[in-house]
Amino acid sequence: MAEITASQVKELRERTGAGMMECKKALSENDGNIESAADWLRKTGLAKADKKASRVAAEGRIAMAQDSHKAVLVEINSETDFVAKDENFLKFANEVAQTALAGDAQDVEALKSTKTSYGPTVDEGRQWLVAKVGENVQVRRMAKMESSNTIGAYVHGGRIGVLVEIKGGNAELARGLAMHIAAMNPPYISPAHVPADFVAREKEIAMAQVKDSGKPVEILEKMISGKVAKTVSEITLTGQPYVLDTNQTVEAALKAAGGAQVLNFVRLAVGEGIEKQADDFAAEVMKQAGLA
Repeated sequence: MAEITASQVKELRERTGAGMMECKKALSENDGNIESAADWLRKTGLAKADKKASRVAAEGRIAMAQDSHKAVLVEINSETDFVAKDENFLKFANEVAQTALAGDAQDVEALKSTKTSYGPTVDEGRQWLVAKVGENVQVRRMAKMESSNTIGAYVHGGRIGVLVEIKGGNAELARGLAMHIAAMNPPYISPAHVPADFVAREKEIAMAQVKDSGKPVEILEKMISGKVAKTVSEITLTGQPYVLDTNQTVEAALKAAGGAQVLNFVRLAVGEGIEKQADDFAAEVMKQAGLA
């Protein structure tokens, strides 16, 4: 067996990102051949990635990439917030976003098989990262917009990302609206987009609230209409007070910008919809100690 030198271990670590002991073992297993050792580590890394794939990854980061008429958001998940702040994780997330922007993939499954700028596919890069950070990592979602209209893109703290398409206005307005959507999370653009059954249900609730007030019918109708209109305003982008100027609604801000229109938006928040595991640490300690 060839003698393994410190310089070989160092070179393999720099090349693969694996730990020192893993690199030393890989070199020993492959008679000091760095090429073979790198392949061995990759194969071992894939095996580790497979074992970690069942673990819940509900933390992570929203990464964004944008050019003049196109923008993309990707959600990359990890098991812990600590790993989500790791330099290797951040580099991977940004590379995936750039790959999504430059490529033709329209969904996350197609994105996973797309080659990155440094060679491997997105999923191969993910598997390498799993081996590096020791956690399950998943490329979960992608949102992409491409339009001749203005697209605003905004990511808040790596946790919430928004894309918004507007007709009219300018890039500053589009970004401001993206910030508003990130903060206020409106389900709908305008009252015209609110489902009729939702409005009918709110009207029924409002009627029940005022029916015993003893007021005349015409007054009751106005009270009911007012209550429903207030609720609809609260859940629509155009009806909400604009976060960058709370003295006016978003609708007023759009009118002030020459009658600009919001055509579409998408908002991603890290981990939404993932059932997070609530660990009972006391029970786990007792189990490990053989007391449970």
